[in-house]
Amino acid sequence: MKLGWPHLLAIVVAAILLLGAGYVLATMRGGMEPAAIEIEPPPTIVPTPPTTVATAAPTATSGPWRVYVSGAVAHPAVYELPPGSIIDDAVRAAGGFTAEADAAAVNLAQPAADGMQVHVPALGQAEATPPPVSLPPSAASAPTAPSRMGGVTIAGLININIADQTDLEMLPGIGPSTAANIIAHREANGPFATIEAIMDVPGIGEGKFEAIRDLITVGP
Repeated sequence: MKLGWPHLLAIVVAAILLLGAGYVLATMRGGMEPAAIEIEPPPTIVPTPPTTVATAAPTATSGPWRVYVSGAVAHPAVYELPPGSIIDDAVRAAGGFTAEADAAAVNLAQPAADGMQVHVPALGQAEATPPPVSLPPSAASAPTAPSRMGGVTIAGLININIADQTDLEMLPGIGPSTAANIIAHREANGPFATIEAIMDVPGIGEGKFEAIRDLITVGP
C-alpha cells in the first residue's frame, strides 16, 4: 500500500521530534553531572619554640671568719670577724693585750684569715709556741712534703729566699721598710744560706731574729 504525502510528512515530523527530544535529554543529563570540587590542603602550622628566660645565678656570700686568739689577751677564745679583718681586729675582739703581753711580737697590721690562730706571747717568753700567727692547717689530703704557696710553706714558715713584701710583713716586728731591706739584700747578695744570715740585713738584730727564727726557713 502506498502512503500518501501527508503520511510521509507526519513520519518525518515525528522523526525530527524524536531526534530533538533525544538531544534535549542528552543535554540535560550532561548538565546534571556534579562539578568537580577542589579540596585545598590545610595550611601548615609551624610550631613556635618556647621563649627561654635567662635567670641570674645566685651570688655566693662569704660568711664570717673564725679566728682563735690565745695567749696574753683578756679573753682567749674563737671569735667571728668580718672578711678583710686584720690581726688588730682579732686582738681587740679578745679584749686587748694583758699587762704581761709582748705586744711587739705581734704584727697587728697583718691581714687575718679564716681558721687562723693568733697567739700573743708573754714578756720574757723564750719562744712563742704556737708562733704569734699560725696559718690555717692544710687539708688532710695535702702531701707530707712542704709545698710553697708564694713565700709561705704548708708548714706555716716564711721562706725568706722567695717571700715577697706581703709575706715578709706577716712576720712579727717586720714592717714595710724592713721587708724591703730583706728583698734588697737578697737581690744584691743572692739567697740566704741560713736563717741566721738574715741578721746581715739592716734593721734586724739578735732580738728581732729571736722573735722570727721559728717562723722562717731558707729551704723549699
